[in-house]
Amino acid sequence: MLRKMVLAFASLFLMLSFCHEKASAQTTIHTVRKGDTLWKIGKQYGVSLLELKKINKRTNDVLYVGERLTIPPSISAYEKDLLARLVHAEAKGEPFAGKVAVATVVLNRVDHPHFPDSIKEVIYDRSGGYYAFTPVQNGTINQPPSAEAYRAVEEALAFRGLGSGSLYFYNPKTAKSNWVRSKQVTVVIGNHVFAK
Repeated sequence: MLRKMVLAFASLFLMLSFCHEKASAQTTIHTVRKGDTLWKIGKQYGVSLLELKKINKRTNDVLYVGERLTIPPSISAYEKDLLARLVHAEAKGEPFAGKVAVATVVLNRVDHPHFPDSIKEVIYDRSGGYYAFTPVQNGTINQPPSAEAYRAVEEALAFRGLGSGSLYFYNPKTAKSNWVRSKQVTVVIGNHVFAK
């Protein structure tokens, strides 16, 4: 009888160990190193600082060397590339902060209930009868992005949810829509006005 109980316990232990390994294989864990900050870790993995704190049940930004942090899921490589191509096409020649702000507008739309739920759907959205972004219309979105555009996307991903909620941007010298000009301005960076 004791032998059967031991065998049953051993089987249960092995089964639980296997399940734990499988679950942990799908989760990314980061071991904190000297010089790490939540911001740097968020940028490294392309995840929001807010999500990083939430999944690790953090109320502050203090980290300890050797501490293990769970990394929330990030966007796919395809979505990151698509967003970088949009940033490159829309904000070429703009300051780095303007590039980050363009990427942030797309992420804010993904998170907003009145817009599509994915980066691809937001970028290719035609709900107003025309493409929301000029580079989609004129094909410049198909050009390879710069390294700076990728860095801007990483910054925007880490910054996600922390900004002023911009949902639109336009160049006041070329924008023809009075509707977009009627939106509340959140910030002006370079040649772009950002609004919500």
